[in-house]
Amino acid sequence: MKLLLDTHALIWALGQSRRLPPRLAALLKDIDNEVFVSVACAYEIEFKRPRSAEIQLLPADIEDAVRQLDFAWLPIGVRHAVAAGRLPRQHGDPFDRLIAAQGLVENATVVTRDPQLVAYGVPTLW
Repeated sequence: MKLLLDTHALIWALGQSRRLPPRLAALLKDIDNEVFVSVACAYEIEFKRPRSAEIQLLPADIEDAVRQLDFAWLPIGVRHAVAAGRLPRQHGDPFDRLIAAQGLVENATVVTRDPQLVAYGVPTLW
């Protein structure tokens, strides 16, 4: 299965919270699954970190942790940007819109607990 982590799922997978369901933690460790992290997650974490007590990660920590977990970075390409721009405007968070678009373009299931992403037609898992 091709999985794309939403930012909160990434934070929780990196051990910042025990809120990641054990079933999902097992899927992320399963070597038969490809796990991707959008570079938009790094931007969102750094953007929101000064205002969030939950986010303790620093940029270098994110890179090291993603590498250690054998997750792969998914760059933002032109097709992703165009797809995000074409999505309906129901979700105001541009980070989530971009991750949803990447999931659609890359045929990946987005690991998220955000029910608004389902409205975009992207497969989700939580």
